[in-house]
Amino acid sequence: MRIALGLEYDGSGFCGWQSQPQGNTVQDALERALSEIAGAAVRAHCAGRTDAGVHALAQVVHFDAPAARPTNAWVRGVNAHLPGRIAVRWSRPVADEFHARFSARSRSYRYVLYNHAVRPALLDGRVGWFHLPLDVDAMRAGAAQLLGERDFSAFRAAECEAATPVRLLQRAEVTRRGDCVLFDFRANAFLHHMVRNMVGALVYVGKGAHPPEWIAELIAGRDRSLAAPTFPPHGLYLSAVEYEARWQLPRDGRVVAPFDPLDPA
Repeated sequence: MRIALGLEYDGSGFCGWQSQPQGNTVQDALERALSEIAGAAVRAHCAGRTDAGVHALAQVVHFDAPAARPTNAWVRGVNAHLPGRIAVRWSRPVADEFHARFSARSRSYRYVLYNHAVRPALLDGRVGWFHLPLDVDAMRAGAAQLLGERDFSAFRAAECEAATPVRLLQRAEVTRRGDCVLFDFRANAFLHHMVRNMVGALVYVGKGAHPPEWIAELIAGRDRSLAAPTFPPHGLYLSAVEYEARWQLPRDGRVVAPFDPLDPA
């Protein structure tokens, strides 16, 4: 039986999603917990791989259960074997043709940037930080130039293994909420480091190093070396994965005190 799970995690302290020999990844921790409940080895597949230090509010995972278990066992039972920074939020049986990655129609990320002269302490590891004032209107104008189906080579990590740099970016918004600047992106898929590289470029625009039109120049140039440095992972959250209604998967978000990356207010 194929099972889909909704997962949230604090990426601090983990070496990203993808399994590694040392075992300190989200995938490794989840598979160990699933195997405890299943009584056999389990392999999990996610909707979007996250890098070290990147968080998820709505990661979607599927696995093939080697044994029948009550639905709640894949939530409360698995959570009992997971470290505190990872939690299964829901589980659903799905058809065998469902795939967490390949069935997804879009993915959304939010980057939370603390824009203040002094770095934060209580939000350390949960937000990015930039100390100079930022012009949100200029960044918003720059972000608009990212929209559409484009070659995002200028925002692609050198180690990216995607077959093509072309992606359809459906949302690129920049808003200020108090001392935080929120960057929201939705696309059919993302390249390795794409969101963090776009945020880095928009911050350069916001601090006045380049005009908003520079973003269009970067896209046209397709040269990663001409763009801004990659922004740190701490403020990045996988915030949503969209699927066709026929899969009947819940839309999930969670308020996490004292800071909710999904709260627009």
